[in-house]
Amino acid sequence: MRIIKEKFLRDAAERYPKAAKYLAAWTVTVRAAAWRNMAEVRGCYRSADVVHVRSGKPVIVFNVCGNTYRLIVALHFNSQVAYTLRFLTHAEYDRDDWKDEL
Repeated sequence: MRIIKEKFLRDAAERYPKAAKYLAAWTVTVRAAAWRNMAEVRGCYRSADVVHVRSGKPVIVFNVCGNTYRLIVALHFNSQVAYTLRFLTHAEYDRDDWKDEL
């Protein structure tokens, strides 16, 4: 898959050094992936969840560093593109206001 906004991931890793290794590994994994559906994503990331945001569109939420952070991504299986949307702390994620922005 092609990742859109990889700089976003590098910036998140810089801002949250604890998550840097996970984000680097996630980048490598996603670049090498050819996922066709959510079941295949869960083959690599068992805790990945689909969440529908205010627009009605689905996003995928990845738990990072034992649930300390959340990486929110729009995966387009048909075009093999991953759009990185948000990187939140668990507390920011729980506020749910990010759902209204997407």
